[in-house]
Amino acid sequence: MLKAKLKSLLMYGLVLAAGLIVGVGAAKLPKLLERPYQQGDFSTHYAEAKTQVVVYGTTTCPYCAKTREYLGQHKVAFADFNVDKSESARKKYSELKVKSVPAILIGDRLIMGFKPDAIDAALKAARR
Repeated sequence: MLKAKLKSLLMYGLVLAAGLIVGVGAAKLPKLLERPYQQGDFSTHYAEAKTQVVVYGTTTCPYCAKTREYLGQHKVAFADFNVDKSESARKKYSELKVKSVPAILIGDRLIMGFKPDAIDAALKAARR
């Protein structure tokens, strides 16, 4: 009798654990399938910047600061546009039709947010 109850309790525990794993996994699945960048023609942004890497950010955004620091550490020349300080930067940024910073343009890719792996992949693709 005790053995049957323990077995039943163990099965309930396994079902509960499996349900939690599936629930957490299902919630994270869309993020895992999301592409880390958007592709497009961003040549109008590079003409003014005179470089193939452009960062649109703000002076108060910690992820913008991390992006600038990361690019600097990797000795990547980039144009840095602060949308909170410059009207022309704000205008060019609005053309991207995005809502957050940093917006990083590398070659034909637009990366939203500080994503080192996506930045490295875009830099590698832009060098080809």
